[in-house]
Amino acid sequence: MNSNQPVDRATFNELLRERTKQASLRVIRLYQQLPHSGEATVLGKQLLRSATSVAANYRAACRGRSPAEWYAKLCICVEEADETLFWLELLGDAAIMPKSRLQALEKEFLEILSFLSKARKKAKP
Repeated sequence: MNSNQPVDRATFNELLRERTKQASLRVIRLYQQLPHSGEATVLGKQLLRSATSVAANYRAACRGRSPAEWYAKLCICVEEADETLFWLELLGDAAIMPKSRLQALEKEFLEILSFLSKARKKAKP
């Protein structure tokens, strides 16, 4: 998804729905590779929950019955994407996973957060 290229709303929704799903799958694979320690499990589960929540709530937003419902779900997506970034940072800062291994996912969720934040700003009631 290129932010310089205009797309209609339905296409944007479909592209972002797929992108958030693929990002969630990448987090699932990362979770499967975490070391088997207490702190890795706790942080990993939080990461898993927030990342999959972005995809699930964006999907729900696209099925929203009203502009208010769309906006509310979008707000949840923004919060969860930002939380996902936090858990990724903690995994790296705590040396549970090498920061280099997390960079691509951090970049992906930063971009997703940017798209979601712009969409939320445009949709603000």
